[in-house]
Amino acid sequence: MTRRAALAGLAAASMAANRAAAHPPSDHFDGKRFFNPGVAEREKSLGDLWRWMRERQPPPWPDWIENQPWPKPGPVAQTALSVTFIGHACFLIGMGGRWFITDPVYADRASPVPFAGPKRVRAPGLSFDDLPVLDGILVSHNHYDHLDRASLRELNRRFQAPVVTSLGNRALIQASGPQQVTELDWWQSHPLAGVTVTYVPAQHFSARGPFDRNETLWGGFVLQAAGRTLYFCGDSGYCPHFKEIGQRFPGIDLSLLPIGAYEPRWFMRTQHVNPEEAVQAHLDLGSRRSIGMHFGTFAGLTDEGIDDPVIALAAARQAKGLDEQDFGVLAVGQTLVL
Repeated sequence: MTRRAALAGLAAASMAANRAAAHPPSDHFDGKRFFNPGVAEREKSLGDLWRWMRERQPPPWPDWIENQPWPKPGPVAQTALSVTFIGHACFLIGMGGRWFITDPVYADRASPVPFAGPKRVRAPGLSFDDLPVLDGILVSHNHYDHLDRASLRELNRRFQAPVVTSLGNRALIQASGPQQVTELDWWQSHPLAGVTVTYVPAQHFSARGPFDRNETLWGGFVLQAAGRTLYFCGDSGYCPHFKEIGQRFPGIDLSLLPIGAYEPRWFMRTQHVNPEEAVQAHLDLGSRRSIGMHFGTFAGLTDEGIDDPVIALAAARQAKGLDEQDFGVLAVGQTLVL
């Protein structure tokens, strides 16, 4: 792909967002753009971004890491809950006897262009050929490390699975291949292959280019089937939403919570929890168990070292009297069955 073609793709993505259908004003939408209710801190500006890029001194990451081989996930029972960590925010979820994938990004870079931006340092834990027949695709928001058009195109070629996403993302996703796309606002639910999917709030932002900031919504998902409940956070800063989600969905069996992309705090605090905040979110949710995500995959996405999130999670967990069974991590490609 040439640079001109890549930039044209970026422009098309921005235009797709701008063509999104209008939505009624709400406590998080002013008629033109979405916003985080109750957040007094101003939005980060391009000047803040340039300052971060100018001042950052991230520790070196390895050029490449070979994943440990793990058994491929087997059939999932109707009442079982299975999660396989594919990498970053991408999980294969088995629930209610069905299969779903979250925020599928198989790209070499989490970037609008193929020649620059955060670069993958390890292969996805499951290849496309390793995936079972998917019953649904969940896309939490439109950032490049969560919504990759080429991955959606390939998944659609193989499975033609319906997509559930947030307000404003339908046009971009349909332009990427999938045509069965359902947009949800916060707290709206949708039945998907016998599983109830509810889109829930997060404290974050959206953008695919320099001119479409917050024109689409961001959030996470709660999945419910056969008496089991799973929460997938997507991306979020620490906020009251976690307690409200826990109150609305008591007895969450498993939460998938971000623990990475939190440095420097002056720049990342509003949008990304650090491990200590992730542990508090786990407690706020009342989750029986949590698994960390959003770490150790894309070099250059953040300023912490590749192992820092897992080390910091262990310290934060110990400070709250929790053990690894309460809130741990999976290796890339590893499956947990509850």
